[in-house]
Amino acid sequence: MPSVVGLLEQRELTARRRVDELREEAGRIQAELAVAEREWNERVIARSRVGQVLAPGDGDAAGPDAAEDLPDHSEPPASPGPSEAAKPKSVVPMWHAGLAWSALSVDYQRILQALADRNRLGQGPLTCQEMAACFGLDPVPGKVEALRSKAKRLVARGWLAEPAAGRFTLAKAVPGQGGAS
Repeated sequence: MPSVVGLLEQRELTARRRVDELREEAGRIQAELAVAEREWNERVIARSRVGQVLAPGDGDAAGPDAAEDLPDHSEPPASPGPSEAAKPKSVVPMWHAGLAWSALSVDYQRILQALADRNRLGQGPLTCQEMAACFGLDPVPGKVEALRSKAKRLVARGWLAEPAAGRFTLAKAVPGQGGAS
């Protein structure tokens, strides 16, 4: 006959696995939601701009620069303010010489800072699991995959390099310490 403690441990393990599965699923759903919100925001902006260009009685508003003179209420929500900087829908610009880290959201800047610190200390590339530990996050699949997604996006935009699969470092041309040369 199995012990009560053994049965409780077994049920605890089952419950923990279920929590991990649900966290992972929640991470995937949040990523899909971010993509859907971005697409929706783009359509709202497009409709607003077309409506403004086609508005009757605004003869000079129909010029080629009319879309640039949008009122503040139609600005795209995809450009995050300071309190929204950590949202997954943040835009990551292509890196080019002279572009400061401040062009990125706080989450992306944290990743760059962690990798710049590693470079400064002469340590090698970081894995996403190590990054999660650096940021005080639980190394659960949802958190690690969110970091991996951000790191891969930074690689695709030229901010980071991936010398080995799953190991990230600053790209050679990207300066450390907040984008200062």
